[in-house]
Amino acid sequence: MHIDITLLVQIVAFIAFVLFVRWKLWSPVTNVLSQRQKRIADSLAVAERGRRESELASKRARELLRDAHKQAEEIIAKAQLQASRLIDEAKATAREEGQRIVASSRAEVTQMVNRARLELQGEVADLAIAGARKILRREIDMQRHDDVLGDLLDNFYRKTGT
Repeated sequence: MHIDITLLVQIVAFIAFVLFVRWKLWSPVTNVLSQRQKRIADSLAVAERGRRESELASKRARELLRDAHKQAEEIIAKAQLQASRLIDEAKATAREEGQRIVASSRAEVTQMVNRARLELQGEVADLAIAGARKILRREIDMQRHDDVLGDLLDNFYRKTGT
């Protein structure tokens, strides 16, 4: 019988202990556990929201990067087009300037050739006169000259009719 009373006392003590734990310790522990569970759930929700926002931000960043690449390509294309226009304009200006320089040079060369001709004509005339003087000094025959001049005058009067 001792075992039965001992067992009964132990059962009563155990039930008292369980009731005491439930009354004093169980609700604070469950409160702490529920608060911890709530914090974990909130943290998971925040983490999930952060992951979604991160994905959205990543998508937005990729779209912005794509748009930036498109804009950069458009700017480059416009710059290349403008550069080719400027090059064409510079070529046209250079051609016009070259043609103007060539025309100016041709005119200058023509003037120089004309001056050179005039100078040569003057020198040839001077040489002819000097040669004629030398010849005339050696061979001055007044009679011959008068005959030649007379023939020239006769031919002149015949041609002019006077």
